[in-house]
Amino acid sequence: MKSQTTQIRSHLNRGWKLTPLQALEKYGCLRLAARIADLRNEGMKIATINTNRNGKTFATYQKA
Repeated sequence: MKSQTTQIRSHLNRGWKLTPLQALEKYGCLRLAARIADLRNEGMKIATINTNRNGKTFATYQKA
């Protein structure tokens, strides 16, 4: 089985956006921000978009 970081890297490399809820549903990842930090430390350029929905704010990530 691929690691969460590998799966998230592949997801972002396809040009898709990723939210924490999607990461939980698709990859069982409870700590998306930590996996994004791991990828950034490896040199991957990732943009963070603050998204507001139903009065709540959360991060959406995409490859920069």
